[in-house]
Amino acid sequence: MTAVSACDALFPVQPVPVPPARPTDLMPVPDAPVRSLRSESLVRYYARVQADLQTQGLLRTDGGGPDTPFSADDLARNFETIAFYDEYALGSGISVKGGSAGRLRRWGGPVRVNVEFGQSVAQDERATDLANVQSYVRRLARITNHPVDLSSPGANFHVMFMGEDDNAQLQSRLRQLVPNISDATMNIFATLPRSIHCLVVAFSGGDNPQNYTKAVALVRSEHPDLVRLSCIHEEMAQGLGLANDSPDARPSIFNDDDEFALLTNHDELLLKMLYDPRLSQGMTVDQARPVVRIIARDLMGQAL
Repeated sequence: MTAVSACDALFPVQPVPVPPARPTDLMPVPDAPVRSLRSESLVRYYARVQADLQTQGLLRTDGGGPDTPFSADDLARNFETIAFYDEYALGSGISVKGGSAGRLRRWGGPVRVNVEFGQSVAQDERATDLANVQSYVRRLARITNHPVDLSSPGANFHVMFMGEDDNAQLQSRLRQLVPNISDATMNIFATLPRSIHCLVVAFSGGDNPQNYTKAVALVRSEHPDLVRLSCIHEEMAQGLGLANDSPDARPSIFNDDDEFALLTNHDELLLKMLYDPRLSQGMTVDQARPVVRIIARDLMGQAL
């Protein structure tokens, strides 16, 4: 055992050399590289966007309330629109909305989430982002009753926080994660317009195109706190299979009106419906409609 106590010196003490003065031209080592002018411009732009939306009473975080009622029929209709249609048709470019209804898509196996950061992301931001993803992963697992956890080994859902200055790093990483990624999808990530705050692309594997086996979500690191968190909520939920937005969905983050920033009670029910065992991958919207109606009424406590 070692004990340390204060005492007077019993032996002569040699003088300690005085270290040379620190050169005045040395700057403290930053926790992240200095942003480019373009990245700084985006930081200011997105800060104004968040402030403007909040001034209008948007980006709500209350999950909905008495002012946003919805019925079982509303829930069933919104599920049909959000789960069976795509927000974008990737083959045609990021600006083109999806067209005809597809089949029900979701993850058949465990979802293992990994968080990655671009070199431009500051250390304090990384800690906050990681904590937010961890908390949300636990919530998604509870809501869906599907295995969703945070795991670097064998990860298949990659959440990337990267900015304009990380573009080369992002493209290189995408090629590693999805070796057969199309040029069209790569171009979307590489040339993301300012109006697109974040996005997720889910990929199917094997012989079942409705079975998601991999996803990549991008959250711009230039975002301020609430918009950044809203991107986590929306893109991770969409990456689980709720791929579309609807102007009729309320209260919901699956709506382009920006009224709600975070997953609402309505959206939790959509996720429950998506992973309800009474539905199965590959169902058409016509096949699923009567089942969806039953599930919606069960969740809302309404009789058929």
